[in-house]
Amino acid sequence: MHLLWALIVGFIVGALAKAIMPGKDPGGIVLTILLGIGGALVTDLLGSALRLYRPNDTGPGLIASVIGAVLLLAIYRLAVRHRTA
Repeated sequence: MHLLWALIVGFIVGALAKAIMPGKDPGGIVLTILLGIGGALVTDLLGSALRLYRPNDTGPGLIASVIGAVLLLAIYRLAVRHRTA
């Protein structure tokens, strides 16, 4: 059940990140889910490194996860732009 919940939340977070940063991105639903899950992981790691989250906290919320996903999407677009140029 936890995995199913992570996939659903990952899809929502990834879709929100793509809505905030519209543009031409390859991939479909799977990439959107991975983007959302990756955004939550990045935010969790950064929050732990900056001591915003304690070891027993549940981790980042929805808004922080969307910010992390937008950050990942921006990094991805910069990497693709440099590779094609």
